[in-house]
Amino acid sequence: MILGALLKRKLAVLGLIVIALFALAAILAPWVAPYDPTLSPVIAESPPSAQFWLGTDLLGRDLLSRMIHGARATLLVGILANGIALAIGATIGITAGYLRGWVGGALMRFTDLMSAFPALLLAILLAAMFDPSLWIVVIVIALVSWVQVARVVYAETVSLAERDYVVAVRAIGAGTPRILLRHVLPHLLPILIVWGTLGIATTSLFEAMLSYLGMGVQPPTPSWGNMVNENQTYFESAPWLVFFPGLAIGLLALSFNLVGDALRDILDPTLRGRH
Repeated sequence: MILGALLKRKLAVLGLIVIALFALAAILAPWVAPYDPTLSPVIAESPPSAQFWLGTDLLGRDLLSRMIHGARATLLVGILANGIALAIGATIGITAGYLRGWVGGALMRFTDLMSAFPALLLAILLAAMFDPSLWIVVIVIALVSWVQVARVVYAETVSLAERDYVVAVRAIGAGTPRILLRHVLPHLLPILIVWGTLGIATTSLFEAMLSYLGMGVQPPTPSWGNMVNENQTYFESAPWLVFFPGLAIGLLALSFNLVGDALRDILDPTLRGRH
């Protein structure tokens, strides 16, 4: 039902196609990349040509091959970091919204404390405390990205906890885990699905920012963010080195946003039929 409704929306279908192409490129990178992304087959800064479709970088490495392999790091960080952030935010939001009292108050004050710090600066601080690697980047981004999810889930859980059916099952002696898993969480799934989709765009952009600043995925592992960082100095003489990775980052974020916006329209009854 959801997939059928999603496929009726042209922009959402376009977003799904772009996401699928990037995902296939990432999965099949060793087989579809024309060259080894760490080797230098020709002279440096060769412009796009029939042999090297996106040109080569300042070390003579094929840019297309590096972008295909870089899709792995960007998508992996985006999906894993967003999944962890979603799990943390949902757990804190559901627990605080259902239990309330001093437990809920303490959890939401902690959430407020985390939201008081600028996310990018906090991520840079955490990344600087450890040796940057792909997995450290995943953890760092997850630790600064769960706050908004927790707030949204908390507000919805507070509302659900007062519904008649929840009050009824609580009155007949149902335990808290049963109520949360069977009567609260299913009603939160549409929100979690939408935030999960939109969050991948945010965490992918976060990874690109950290890698651009030198605090993310470290060379020689290619990621679109560190490719922009490596080549920004040569923007005037070799603009393709910055343009193509930047374009890929923008297309990926836009595609996930298009799909997430369509899902929000489909799953939220108050928005249904507006577009």
